[in-house]
Amino acid sequence: MVLPAPTYDLMMLLDSSIEEDRRQTILGGVEDLILDRGGEIVERQEWGVRALAFEIDKRPDAEYQLLQFLANRELLEQLHRTLRITDGVVRFRIIKLRPGTQAAPEQRPRAGAGADA
Repeated sequence: MVLPAPTYDLMMLLDSSIEEDRRQTILGGVEDLILDRGGEIVERQEWGVRALAFEIDKRPDAEYQLLQFLANRELLEQLHRTLRITDGVVRFRIIKLRPGTQAAPEQRPRAGAGADA
């Protein structure tokens, strides 16, 4: 009996100082890798540029990207290896979701951002 591939969250922090085209190229490459290796993208959310709790490599902020995807173990190993050596990826974390986990909520605008007074 073949079990379905588990669902994973990939949270990527991309260098906000690089060009938007480069960040989109990184995201496209990650999505292509997932699809080419037999994975399936469930959801993609852009959380935008946010201040980091502490500086990472002298960077005060980063662009947050969330990908939810289905994958096998070989794909995870390749994805981990690729993200580790990709310039422009400040940090990343891959988390295996439990079956029945709710989808990630859409990010709400921050308090005071764009609010009418």
